[in-house]
Parts: sequence; C-alpha cells; structure tokens
Amino acid sequence: MYFLSRTQLIVALGAVGLALYVLDLVRRRRLSEEYSVLWVLCTVTLAVLGFATPVLVWLTDLLGMVWESSTVFAAGLAFAMAMLLYLSVRMSRLGAENQALTRELALLRHDLERRCGTGGTGDRA
Repeated sequence: MYFLSRTQLIVALGAVGLALYVLDLVRRRRLSEEYSVLWVLCTVTLAVLGFATPVLVWLTDLLGMVWESSTVFAAGLAFAMAMLLYLSVRMSRLGAENQALTRELALLRHDLERRCGTGGTGDRA
C-alpha cells in the first residue's frame, strides 16, 4: 500500500491548480491554444507523478534516482528546458518575419514616395 507524501500532495495539487489556471487563461484568450497544449501536458504529467505513487517509484528506480522528489524536480526541469527551447525557436522565427516585414514596408514607402514625388519630405504619422 502506497501513501502520498506531503511533497507528492503539494505537487499534485499544484499541478491541478496550474491546469485550471492555464484553462482559464485560454478561456480569456490570454494564452493561445498552441501553448496551452504544452502546459496541460506538463500539468498532467506532474499530477500523475503526484497522485500515482507506484508510477513515481517505478520511474525513480528506472532513472536511478534516490528520492522521488528528485524525479518530480527533474520532470519540471525537463519541461522548463523544453519550453525555453520551443520559445527560443519561436522567437527566432518571429524575429526573421519581423525583419522581412520591415524590409517590405521600407520598399513600399520608398515606392510610394517615388510615385508621389515627395522625396521623403512628406508628413508621417
């Protein structure tokens, strides 16, 4: 018979609370569905590790760790690293798109100024 430790209970309840908060952010359109999938996946994993003691013990033994809390911490750290990598890739792509849009806007302004004959002295908002 397995019992939940205080750490497991805190992790499990924290994961459930985080999942509810993520769903509320999606509902209020403050977090896109694309990112919410990652967060919900993380919270489900942490909740399973928190509530399912045999799974946590098995995973801890499999990874060769001494304490179950180390396994939960490692799972959280792995999620944080994966999210940081994903956001870095996303930011790089958005930066490249922003640069391309800036170039296109500059070319359009140049073309408009050339056609209107203002020579760049027109008022800009």
